[in-house]
Formats: sequence, structure tokens, C-alpha cells
Amino acid sequence: MVSKFQELLTNEEGMTTAEYAVGTMAAAGLGGLLLKMLTSADVQDLIWKIIQQAFNFLFFN
Repeated sequence: MVSKFQELLTNEEGMTTAEYAVGTMAAAGLGGLLLKMLTSADVQDLIWKIIQQAFNFLFFN
């Protein structure tokens, strides 16, 4: 009885599946957050200003 209980506690079968599930959920959440940030008007304006300044520095300096 004790050895069976000990075997159940130390058995790690299926752990990799759970780790993949957690990693997939984290990646999906991060992707959703990034998508939400990049589609916001404030972030788009910031990116556009950075690109304009870079081109002004390269071509009109």
C-alpha cells in the first residue's frame, strides 16, 4: 500500500503535457496583449513618430 502511494506521488507522467499547456496559454496571452497594444491609436502614433524621426535623421541630416 505504501509503495503504491509513493509511486503515485513520484510519478511525473503527463507533466510535459501540462507544461506545454501552461506555455501555450502564456504565449497566447502575451500575443493578445501585444496585438491589443499595437492596434491602439496611441501606440500607432508613437511608432509612426519614431519612423518619421528615423527617416528625417537618415535623409535630411
